[in-house]
Amino acid sequence: MPTIMYPPKPSPGDRVAVVSPASGLPGLFPRPYELGLERLREVYGLEPVEYPATRKMGSTPRERADDIHAAFADPDVKAVIASIGGDDQITVLPYLDRELLRANPKPFFGMSDNTNLLAYLRNTGIVAYHGAGVMCELGRPGAMHPQTADSLRAALFTSGPYELRPAERWNDVDRDWADPATFDEEPGTRPGSGWSWVNADRVIEGRGWGGCLEIVGWLLMADREIARDPAEYDGGVLFLETSEELPSAAEVFRTLRNMGERGLLRRFSALLMGRPKTWSFEHPHSPEEGARYAAEQREAVLRAMRAYAPDAMIVFDVDLGHTDPQLVIPYGGIVRVDGPARRIVVTY
Repeated sequence: MPTIMYPPKPSPGDRVAVVSPASGLPGLFPRPYELGLERLREVYGLEPVEYPATRKMGSTPRERADDIHAAFADPDVKAVIASIGGDDQITVLPYLDRELLRANPKPFFGMSDNTNLLAYLRNTGIVAYHGAGVMCELGRPGAMHPQTADSLRAALFTSGPYELRPAERWNDVDRDWADPATFDEEPGTRPGSGWSWVNADRVIEGRGWGGCLEIVGWLLMADREIARDPAEYDGGVLFLETSEELPSAAEVFRTLRNMGERGLLRRFSALLMGRPKTWSFEHPHSPEEGARYAAEQREAVLRAMRAYAPDAMIVFDVDLGHTDPQLVIPYGGIVRVDGPARRIVVTY
């Protein structure tokens, strides 16, 4: 198991790299991207630095790897933030120079398809951060969600414990980035219902691992960045969430079943399951349809965990991943799950 270290943090006034390791969508949708850059400057006091492939649709895996290398190697850049996710970042991994990244550790922020790079950095010995992309979170219409903004600020600038709290109000319905009116007001939200706990009779503290469930499944299929010895994950905290592609309950169960068959699930002492996204442009579910989708996913998760890790603590509907607000989770960092107190505290 690699020695995993927290990288040095930036300070207000520092330069931060903005890269597109997954997709060059900033070139197609400049409004949320440029709004995100503006907030990096005005809300966080950071100076974003772009790279050749940041706004380039169709960039090659080599071009994206070159941007990652340039960002990490530049001593004046103090953190690296992904613009957005995508669906082929796994093709970038073979071009990455692990020794270059290990020699220049920096905080990396991203989610969704960026699960690939998060897992890679963790295996390189660098704690990274699941969450807070430029376009979706920083570029949120109207204003950043206060919980997202506070979590990101803590993850960016502080080193120490940070308590995650359930969202009082949340949203998972998107608006069209191509419509200028989208950015005139904040998205509508609905009341939160808190987190749901299973086997919450003890306190677990371990290193976080996981990410977007679909990407974890792809890494398993390609046999990349998954520990050869599952014991490497013993006592850890698994965190998973599903994307805007709205995988079926059957697909969620099968992916978890395969993780169980590989001997992974039973290694983790706790599972944080992100609030599932239940709406997409392809599947514009009504609230009732969305609630049914979420319930079916929960049952699929429970079914797999009962079979392969029946004693693991589970927390459902944690505000991580493809949801709004979005809490930042340290990938490879310490996560404390206190069942009796119903508290989750991460170390940034």
